[in-house]
Amino acid sequence: MNFPEKFLDLVSEDSKAFLYLATLMPDGSPQVTPVWFSVDGEYILINTAERRAKERNMKTRPKVAMAIQDPNNKYRYLGIRGEIVSYTNEGADEHIHALSRKYDGKPFNIPAGQKRIIFRIKPTHFDEH
Repeated sequence: MNFPEKFLDLVSEDSKAFLYLATLMPDGSPQVTPVWFSVDGEYILINTAERRAKERNMKTRPKVAMAIQDPNNKYRYLGIRGEIVSYTNEGADEHIHALSRKYDGKPFNIPAGQKRIIFRIKPTHFDEH
């Protein structure tokens, strides 16, 4: 599924828009986290540390919902539903450093012993606002 044309600016390499990621907790309640993200073709890439709630949730309940809000217009956003198609530790440190340079202008400070993981999400539905 391709991203809607009129929202490509929010997923471009230059965009500093945050993605609000909703996952489901074991009891079915939602958990929402604002995250940095990147796009690889038709997939959304999320990077997190292992042992976080969103990491456990995405591994066991792979359906997620997301919203990318336009940092220049608080009323414009792209709602997305999707599904985790894969995850890996391979390249995760390099990915978080690239995201940190994009959003903060410097490499990420990975705490000692922290393992990073990349989740690849396939969008299955878009809500344009």
